[in-house]
Amino acid sequence: MAHLSVRRPLAGLAVFAAAVAATAVIGSLAAVSSSAEYEALRTPSWAPPSWLFGPVWTALYVMIALSGWLFWKRHGASRELVLFAVQLVLNAAWTPLFFAAGRYGLALADIIALLVSIVALIVVFGRRHRLAAVLLVPYLAWVGFATALNASILSLN
Repeated sequence: MAHLSVRRPLAGLAVFAAAVAATAVIGSLAAVSSSAEYEALRTPSWAPPSWLFGPVWTALYVMIALSGWLFWKRHGASRELVLFAVQLVLNAAWTPLFFAAGRYGLALADIIALLVSIVALIVVFGRRHRLAAVLLVPYLAWVGFATALNASILSLN
């Protein structure tokens, strides 16, 4: 992203959209049979139906990309974007760990690290771009919920 000029905002948006889309694709490739696997798990009574995850993540991924892009557009390639990249990597790692590998404990460690990185990202973005930070709040809420769900599934299975 350093080579992009903030004077070319649509090119920057395309880069952020592509980075977030790559995160989503990694997750979807690792989750080919995730709906059936999820239904086979013992889950808590408050677990959402499997069909809900796709629409929720689609909306969240759009907000994540917009958040990063808005921050970059105002501040350029700054150190805060390293944290943005870190949370994308942690996000991309969770689905393969949970569904493809069935490693619920490692997935829980990953999602806790993801949760911490999102909090940190909201704090650092919030210091310099309030809207970029606010766009990440639903992501934080969902990942917090998903962390509790992962922990419950680990204990039940």
